[in-house]
Amino acid sequence: MKPDPIIEEIHRIRQERAEKFDHDLSEMFKELKEQEKKSGRRFVSLPIKRKPNPNAA
Repeated sequence: MKPDPIIEEIHRIRQERAEKFDHDLSEMFKELKEQEKKSGRRFVSLPIKRKPNPNAA
């Protein structure tokens, strides 16, 4: 299969971002939340939908 340049670019950008934060997901998340605040857009946080545990008493 022929390499897709768009996919390769996405992989490159992901790798650069991971290296920028030393692969620390919590730091990446903090930076994304800061970007959300700076954007001025409204974001919605939906509650987590948990599946009922059939083994629970």
